[in-house]
Amino acid sequence: MQQQPDLLGPQPLAITPAAGMEGPRLWVRRLVIWKEPGGEKVRDVTLRPGLNIVWSPDGADDDASADQINAIGHGSGKTLFCRLIRYCLGEDRFATEPQRDRIGIAFLNGIVGAEVMLDGTCWAIVRPLGIRRRHMAVANGNLDEIAAGDGTSTGLESFIEAVDQSVLTTDLARLVRPRADGPIWPIALAWLTRDQECRFDDVLDWRSPTSDSDSPIPASGQEKGPRLEALRAFLMAITPEEQTTRGEVTALSERRRILDQEIGHRRWEIERTQNRLVAALDLATQSLPKLPLLIDVMRKSAEERLAAASKLPAGGGELVTARSQHEAARVDYARLEGDRIRIEASIPIEQRVLSEIQGELPGLSYSQAEAESPICPICEVPIDRALAEECKLSHKIPDAEACRQRWTQRQAEFEEQGKRLEGLRQESVRILPQIALAKQQLDRAANRVTAIEKARDTREATWYSARRVQDDVERVAELIGAQDNAIRRQRELGTKLEAQRERLGAFRDKQARIFSRMSEKFDPIVRRLVGRHDVQGRVTLSGKGLELSVDMGGDRSTAAIESLKILAFDLSALCLSIEGVTRVPAFLLHDSPREADLGLSIYGRLFDIAEELERLGGTPLFQYIVTTTTAPPMEYREPPYLRLKVHGDPPVQRLLGIDL
Repeated sequence: MQQQPDLLGPQPLAITPAAGMEGPRLWVRRLVIWKEPGGEKVRDVTLRPGLNIVWSPDGADDDASADQINAIGHGSGKTLFCRLIRYCLGEDRFATEPQRDRIGIAFLNGIVGAEVMLDGTCWAIVRPLGIRRRHMAVANGNLDEIAAGDGTSTGLESFIEAVDQSVLTTDLARLVRPRADGPIWPIALAWLTRDQECRFDDVLDWRSPTSDSDSPIPASGQEKGPRLEALRAFLMAITPEEQTTRGEVTALSERRRILDQEIGHRRWEIERTQNRLVAALDLATQSLPKLPLLIDVMRKSAEERLAAASKLPAGGGELVTARSQHEAARVDYARLEGDRIRIEASIPIEQRVLSEIQGELPGLSYSQAEAESPICPICEVPIDRALAEECKLSHKIPDAEACRQRWTQRQAEFEEQGKRLEGLRQESVRILPQIALAKQQLDRAANRVTAIEKARDTREATWYSARRVQDDVERVAELIGAQDNAIRRQRELGTKLEAQRERLGAFRDKQARIFSRMSEKFDPIVRRLVGRHDVQGRVTLSGKGLELSVDMGGDRSTAAIESLKILAFDLSALCLSIEGVTRVPAFLLHDSPREADLGLSIYGRLFDIAEELERLGGTPLFQYIVTTTTAPPMEYREPPYLRLKVHGDPPVQRLLGIDL
């Protein structure tokens, strides 16, 4: 589609200062560095409202002495100068840790101080560079006296709170840091005094991790969303109502997302359970209605199955009788088996006893015969009893009667033992059929108990299965009811979400007007920096974030153009602060913007724009501090614009006057 020509042509930069504004609300009037309290000043730099240039020239860019002609403009202390200003304005650290250590060793008791003007009140601020731990911020105080004194540390909280109360206002607290406590000024300070390490590469890059500034979130960190919200709050491009609405939209979206997941999972569970129940109830071959009518069919089938399972024999009393009979058979079998074991164990014992008795009988028979025909113990010749009774040669005659009685008794014991052994053998033979019969009876009783238990278990399993199916049917019915309620809530959430999004659309229309006002400053500043009238600049807020565009026969996106966009954006915000339509002071500090691949011609026009802004009133209504290595245009190399000139060599002409 052919673009219609711009009948009005490019508009000039127009700024209407806020009513009653006679100067910048916040600006740094003086920065002083002491080797030690009350000692000689290393640096005493006076600053002014308007443009302030800190220049560290290369040897070829200045009327340098012989020892400076080959010196480079880097390493002179420009960035440290910016960091010290930030330090006095409330930042926690003034350099990286290695550099702080070197400065702390060289300036063991060193201090830095600043006179900061806040709505016409001079705040004397003193902070340590070395081992001292005294941080002072005194309204209407004398900087030199406070630096030389040894008063109690007050901290910088009172100054930061004063900035929050008077310039930023407490309304920003909930917008910039809705989930955390703490001051807002350090976040705004991070934007107004970008790290040199960020190289002006993105409008939302304020603090680099390599700078070790320890700025609070959202001023630092990987997430740019919180910084965008803070920037919008500073530009008054967001209201508490919008943020509340945005939070409600986020909460509603999250609730609907969770509800969608629940509905999807519940749908899957309903389908899975339905398929299982249809198979369990043997309904797969029937023509089935859709849910929820299918519930009635499944409920009826489940009730019939449960009723049928309830009619199966329970086997309660029969099982008790069978178990009692089984126990009696077990006891009888155990008794008989015990008798068999006893008999089998006794037979060998009795056999050995019988053998022992049998072994004694021959000896007893010989003793009896010997007793009846004794031998003379003297001459060892058999004698008759009658002669022996008259013989005086032997004093002891064997008792034949006793020997006969012993043999007779042992013979009787042998016969008795034989009868006992035979009885055990007969009993062993007789008990085996009884044991076999008892074992049969025990097995029959055990089988009967097992059969009854199996029937009982089958009945219980069938009943529980039928009951579980019935419960699952009711569970599906409950899930369907819950699903219907969830779908209804989903529709309600969708309606609420749509209404809230319409409200956000109205807020976006209002934001478009605010960023249109920003574009009214951004567009002419871009043209002035580029030096062409056919260039267009635009600031828009989209779903992707804050977008800065420069149209030079097409959207340009080179490194130099990106740096130009950020400079133009910061200057546009400065103009809006002069008009009093932002929540930040008209204060800006740029550390070596030329190093961010900015063209030399563009760089020179940057100072021209700042000088033009000074002419808006009798006193400049802003403070813009720029450090540079590249020589500024000739007319800006002297006061009042040039406030400090430092060199990389010799060391005495560096910011701290020494070689660290």
